[in-house]
Order: sequence, then C-alpha cells, then structure tokens
Amino acid sequence: MSDLAYGFIALDLMPMLAGVLAALCCGLLGNHLVLRQQSLMGDAISHAVLPGLVLAFLVGGTINPAYMFLGAGASAIVTVVLIQLVRRLGRVEPGAAMGVIFSVLFALGVFLLEQGNARAVDLDASCVLYGNLESLSLHWTPADTWDAFLSKATLEQIPRQIWTLLGMTGASIVFMVLFFKELRISAFDPGISTAQGINASAIQFLLMVFVAAAAVASFEAVGSILVIAMLICPAATARLLTDRMGSQILVSALAALGASVGGYFLSANAPESLVHGGSVNAAGMMAVIGGVLLVLTIIASPRHGIVARAVHRQKLSRRIAMEDLLTTLYRAREAGAPHHASGMPAVARAKSSGLVTAKNGALSLTERGLADASAIIRRHRLWEGYLVDRAGLLPDHVHAVAETLEHLDSPSPNETDAPHGDQHGKPIPPAS
Repeated sequence: MSDLAYGFIALDLMPMLAGVLAALCCGLLGNHLVLRQQSLMGDAISHAVLPGLVLAFLVGGTINPAYMFLGAGASAIVTVVLIQLVRRLGRVEPGAAMGVIFSVLFALGVFLLEQGNARAVDLDASCVLYGNLESLSLHWTPADTWDAFLSKATLEQIPRQIWTLLGMTGASIVFMVLFFKELRISAFDPGISTAQGINASAIQFLLMVFVAAAAVASFEAVGSILVIAMLICPAATARLLTDRMGSQILVSALAALGASVGGYFLSANAPESLVHGGSVNAAGMMAVIGGVLLVLTIIASPRHGIVARAVHRQKLSRRIAMEDLLTTLYRAREAGAPHHASGMPAVARAKSSGLVTAKNGALSLTERGLADASAIIRRHRLWEGYLVDRAGLLPDHVHAVAETLEHLDSPSPNETDAPHGDQHGKPIPPAS
C-alpha cells in the first residue's frame, strides 16, 4: 500500500464515508419531503430532539450513545406525531404545524436543560451544528498492507457511527424500493391513493419515521446543518432537472454524492486566500457545495432554470408578435385594404422567413404566410364560438380572450363540428 493511499485511508476514509452515507440517506428521503412540500421537517426534527437528549441524560446519568440515540429517536417520532395531529385537528398548513411543534419542543428542551443537572454536561453547540466528522479517524488505525486491511480486525475498528449510518441508509433504500408506488401516488394525490386502498396517512407517518430516524442517525457524525441541507438540496436540484420520479431519485443520489465528496475534499484543500488556515469544517463545506449545486441548477436547468425560462419567454414573445402580424395582414386582406405595418418589429423576421412580402410600402402575405395566418384565424374563431356556446359569454366579450387562446399549441375546440362562420358572421377558414 502506497503512502498516499494509506494516508487517505487512515485520515480521510472514515469521515468522508460518514458524510457520503448521511448525504445519501437524507438526500434520498428528501425527495418525498420536497414533493410533499414538507422540507422544513428536517429543521423541525433537529430542534425537537433536544428534550429527548436531555431526558436521556437525566435517565441514564451519563452521555451514553445508546441512551442518547433512543431519546432523540423517541423525541423525533413524538414530533412527527404531534405535527400530524396539529395539521389534522387544527386544519393548518404543514409549515405552520411544524413551526408550532418544533418551537414548543425546543423550548421544552431548554427548560429541562435549565431545571435538571444537564447543564453541568459540556454540550458543544458547534458539534451539534456541524457534527464531528474529523474525530472519526481518531480511533481508526488501519493496517498498512492490503491483506491485513481486508480483515476482521479492520472491520472491528470501524466507528460505530459508520455502522449506524450504513444500516440507516440501507433501510431507507429498502423502504423506498418496497413502497415506491405507494409513496409516489400518496405524494401527488392522497385522495386517489385512499380510493385505491392505499392508506395515505399511514404512508406519510412511515415516511416521517424514516426521516426522523435518518436525521437522528446523522446528527452525531455530521450535525444538523448537513442533515437539513441534504434533506432539501439534492432533491430540489433533481426536481429542477427531471419530471420523472425514478429519475429524480437517481439524480438526487448523484447530487448528494457529489456534494459530500466534493465538499470533503474542498474543505481540506481550500485555498489560503479563501479561508483562514486553509481548511474548514467538512460537514459545513458539504452543505455549501449542496447549496451551490442547487443555485447553479436554478440558473441553468434545461427546462426550469432562470436562463431556460428567459429564453423560452423570449421565443414565445417573438412567436406571438409574428402571429399577431400574420393575423393583422389576414384581416386586412379579408377587408380588401392594404396594410402598412413596416414599423412592427416582427416584419423583418416575417420577410426573412418568407411569410410576408412588401410592395410599394404595403405588406401582403405569401402563400406560406397565408396558410399560417389561416390556421391562427381558424383557432381564434373556433375559440370565440366555444366561449359563446359552451361558456355562456356574450359575443362582444370574447374577442380579447380568443386573441390569447389563439396562440396555444393545443387543439382548438369544436374541430369535429366546426361551423362555417363565427359569432360575428365572418367565415372560419377550413382546416389545412
């Protein structure tokens, strides 16, 4: 084993593995929170576990990891149950229910901390926020040869937090695979889910239990900041890149993996000019990279990004301007009057596209332009008839609405039994 490989395994493997497992576990479950618009749940649980931690210390009399895990887990599940009750009985939105419950439970935890003797215990706030990834290498002394490394003795040295996160990640994957259909349909339409015999409330509660367990399992190693970030950022990133549930889960896993691995290496190799001392907290940097990936996706997503939407709006505006020009020329041709619209911005593009010609300052439609204009006028007048006959609007109230609807790409109404004339007595062009 080379010195470089041994140095990485001895110093970086366990912290990075813990970060990757926590990011994957939270990132995968976060997909269903994002779809249900309940991303605040991670933040709620991170605050609400405090009374469980304090009670676990008061009962056990010491900071026993098993007691602490059980206390935090019980507090997290109680949080989930109370949020569901407040939502159902109080008929309030999920965000409001989460805000009420985690505020009350956090205050209760502070009260217990003040009244009991737990204040005598050193509770490091930075450890709670950012975890203690780097300390996972302190009791990890792997062998310096591959044969000795791949042995039972090496496995026994792996920190307890790694096994906890590995088990939680595996359990989350199994849960999401087994209940994929139920999770998907209950997220998009709980009513249809219940009608098909799927208990949407039970699925929701089971999901919240897994989210609570994943958050508690990750707190000790990576802290609450990374847990909250990974419950939101990978899933939100994936949601902007795909509209299919299966693809979203895979993309979120890749985003979580990239944020955790990239954040860990950047935390250890950050330039001196950016951070004091050349290194930063690993869990904090993982959260930052997750946020950076989300921001980049918000800007550059092919379908839902800011740039893509701006380009789409620009193309749509240009198309509408072109179609308005064509319909204006069609109506002028229909009325037998020449039209002088050389100042319109779409004229030059219409000329270059072979839709319009100009002669002696007057614009006229080419054969191709006439066909396109006829199709638009047909949609306009069919929509006018639909709005009068089916929607009950007055004939003199439908023109403005039809001018908007004529630009839709969807089929026009009344295509099968289209009349020969519109509500104003003008002929409807035949379908091409």
